[in-house]
Amino acid sequence: MRTLNQQYRGKDRTTDVLSFALQEGRFNKVQPNMLGDIVISVPTAGRQAVDAGLTLQQELERLLVHGLLHLIGYDHERGAAHARSMHMKERSLLKRLRT
Repeated sequence: MRTLNQQYRGKDRTTDVLSFALQEGRFNKVQPNMLGDIVISVPTAGRQAVDAGLTLQQELERLLVHGLLHLIGYDHERGAAHARSMHMKERSLLKRLRT
């Protein structure tokens, strides 16, 4: 995960989830019906689950939703308003997923 984060985002550290949009870049027409790939670090998810008092399943669901939101255009790194919007959408989707 650290290697992927370094290679594609220029950040030399591990991360919990990465999204790779297939609708962007040079090959955006290859699979027009696919949003992209989501890569989740299960060891990192496990540590975060313990820290947050969640089950691994709950943390994996959160990371999957987070990655999916990135694939459809949400980006918490564009500022506080974007982060709030993404967080609210994440919570809403997780609530719907878990009911």
